[in-house]
Amino acid sequence: MSDHGVSDPPRQLVVAAVLRRGDAVLLCRRPHEKRHGGLWELPGGKVHEGETPEQALARELDEELGLVLVTADAVPVAQFDDPGSAFTIAFHAVEARGEPEAREHLEVRWVEIARADTYDLAPSDRRFVAGGFLL
Repeated sequence: MSDHGVSDPPRQLVVAAVLRRGDAVLLCRRPHEKRHGGLWELPGGKVHEGETPEQALARELDEELGLVLVTADAVPVAQFDDPGSAFTIAFHAVEARGEPEAREHLEVRWVEIARADTYDLAPSDRRFVAGGFLL
C-alpha cells in the first residue's frame, strides 16, 4: 500500500539464469542504451503475461544467447525487489545446452565465481553475488 491508502501496482517479475560451468558463472554486459547499461548481469528478462518463469528463462536464453534450456529450478535461489523500480528479480539455477553468443549484450563471459564480485554488476545481481548465493 502507498502512503495514500491506494494499492501499489503489481511488480513486474524478471527471471535471471544462474548458469554454472565448474567454478565459473555466465555474466553478460548490458547494452549501453538499456537500463543499467554497461553493467554486468546474469542473463534473463521479463516474464510475459501467460508465461511461467521456466518458459521465460527458455525464451530469454534462446533470444539473448542462443542457448537451449535443459532444466530450471522451479523455486528461485533468491529473489529481490529491484531498488527504485517496479521489478522483482528471481534468480533460478539452470542448465542449458550450447555456447553462449552475445546476441543482445555487449559481451558474455564465463567468470570464476570467486571473482564475480569484482565485476561492475547491476544492483540486484550485486546483491545476489554479495549474499553468497553463487557459492
